[in-house]
Amino acid sequence: MKKKTVWFEVAENESIDDCLKRMQAEGYMPTGRREEPMFQEVNGEIVPIRQIIQFKGTYISE
Repeated sequence: MKKKTVWFEVAENESIDDCLKRMQAEGYMPTGRREEPMFQEVNGEIVPIRQIIQFKGTYISE
């Protein structure tokens, strides 16, 4: 039995569309989205590196 909700993270080398297709292949439908920035300290200054994107997937019962 699968979990009812799972968070899927868009990988660094993956597009948002690829992540959504992966969710659908595993039997989940996107029902939420959250984003948070990832930072790194460079020469004492904090700079943004990339955006972390996650989708909340709800299991599609058949």
